[in-house]
Amino acid sequence: MSQQSENAKPAWGALPDEVLAPFRKQSQSDFEVEFFASILRRDADYVDVLRCQGELLSRKGRHVEALEIDRRLATLAPHDAVVLYNFACSLSRSELLDEAVVVLRRALEHGYDDFEYMELDGDFDALRADPRYVALLAEFCPRPVTRRTKKQRRKS
Repeated sequence: MSQQSENAKPAWGALPDEVLAPFRKQSQSDFEVEFFASILRRDADYVDVLRCQGELLSRKGRHVEALEIDRRLATLAPHDAVVLYNFACSLSRSELLDEAVVVLRRALEHGYDDFEYMELDGDFDALRADPRYVALLAEFCPRPVTRRTKKQRRKS
């Protein structure tokens, strides 16, 4: 490496510590949530960014905000089975079970068919004992789902 490249500074110069300090304390996922939020402030209907933001918020346990994102996504992509499935998950996690059943039915009608994952998904813990959930599985699932752990599923 040449002496010149070792001593080279970025074209924009060194950023002051007061600019960089907040980023040093921030986790990657917190950075991503804020980054996607800044994009959504400019384009509130950017579907790909909404998908990422909804998933991040859900993973961080920010379920009220994730539900708002999923509700908006379901309006923008009303026939997308995965969007509807995620919306049903948010509704179930928020214990809005009547609405969760309706939206889950729409997801299944639009082609969501990963029943094994659905049976493992902790988002449906509140809904799983509901007879309406059991009826949806019976109606849409062609064969009984063998409930395996996530670890067992990865091995197959």
